[in-house]
Amino acid sequence: MKKHNFCAGPCILPNEVFKKASESLIDFNNSGLSILEISHRSDAFIEVIETARSLALELLELNPNDYSTLFLHGGASTQFLMVAYNFLNKKAGYINTGCWSEKAIKEAKFFGELTEIASSKNQDFNYIPKNFEIPLNIDYLHITSNNTIYGTQFKEFPKTDIPLICDMSSDILSRKIDYSKFSLIYAGAQKNIGTAGTALVVIKKDFLAKITREIPSMMSYKTHIQHKSMFNTPPVFAIYTAMLNLQWLKKIGGVEFIEKVNDKKAKLLYSEIDRNPLFKGTAKKEDRSTMNATFILTNEKLKPIFDEMWKEAEINGLNGHRSVGGYRASMYNALPLYSVQTLVDVMIELERKA
Repeated sequence: MKKHNFCAGPCILPNEVFKKASESLIDFNNSGLSILEISHRSDAFIEVIETARSLALELLELNPNDYSTLFLHGGASTQFLMVAYNFLNKKAGYINTGCWSEKAIKEAKFFGELTEIASSKNQDFNYIPKNFEIPLNIDYLHITSNNTIYGTQFKEFPKTDIPLICDMSSDILSRKIDYSKFSLIYAGAQKNIGTAGTALVVIKKDFLAKITREIPSMMSYKTHIQHKSMFNTPPVFAIYTAMLNLQWLKKIGGVEFIEKVNDKKAKLLYSEIDRNPLFKGTAKKEDRSTMNATFILTNEKLKPIFDEMWKEAEINGLNGHRSVGGYRASMYNALPLYSVQTLVDVMIELERKA
C-alpha cells in the first residue's frame, strides 16, 4: 500500500510518472536500452529535453521568443551563486524570509555588495514582509516565493521595474501567477517538477545583456543557453522524469486546474488546524503557504500519541524541519486530496481521545 507522503522533498509524484519512469529503467521506449545508459547526445534524449523545456514554458505561459529554459545540475543551491555570479555587478537586493533566503544571501556576498531590503527574522520567519521600499540602484531584487521550513508564501509579488529574481523551488507550477513579472526563475526539481538531481531555470532573454563579467563556463548562463542545457552531460533520468511530470500536469488541466486542487487541500487542513483546540498554526494566516502547512500541538504531552496515530494511518514525512520542530504537511501537486483527509481524520480522532 502506498503511504500518504507529506514529505517536504524529495516528494510525492503521480503514480503514472513512477510507472513510466520505472519502466524506462529497464527499457526506454522499446529501444532495448535503459534510460540510464542511452547517450545524452542521442536523438531520443534530445527529444526528451526539448519536450521538457518546451512544456515548462507552456505551463508557465511564457513566450519562447522572450524566455530561455535550462535544466541544470546542482539543484537550487547552485543557483544561489550562479545568479550572483552572472548578474551582481555592483549591488543586489534580497528579501529574507527564511533559511533558503539566508543561504542565497550567503552565496551572493562572494560576488558583490548586498542590501537586505526586508526580513521576517524578527518573528522567526512566520510572516512575509510587506510595505518595504525597493531602492533603484540595485542590479536585481531576489525573493523566495515559498518557504518550506516556516510555511509562508508570497501572495503578492513586489511591484518594481528592477529585475525580479525568484527561487520558486517549492511552489512553481502550483498556482496561476503572472510569471512574466520575473526576469529569472529557478526551482529545484524535487517538489513539483520531478526528482532530485536537476533544477529548472527560466531566464528572460533581454536580461542576459546585464551579464558583463567573464564567467567560468560551467557557471555561465549564456554558455548553457548556447548549448541548450547540453554543455556537459545532463542529469538524464531527472530530466526525463521532469518531462513525464510536466506531461501529466498538462494532461490533467495545467496550472489552472491544479491550483484549484491545491486550494482545496490547503483549506481542508488549515480549517482543521484552526478548529481543533489541540493544534495551532505557526505562520501568520494571511501568509500561509498552500504547499507547506506548519503547525504544533498545544499540549506537547500528546506528541507520542499523535505520532503513533499518524504513523499507523500510513502517513509519512509529517515531522517539522529539524531546525524548528513541530509538524509540517507538504501538499505538493501530486498529493491527493484523500491523503489530506486521512491526516484530518487522525487529528479529529486525537481530539476525541484527549
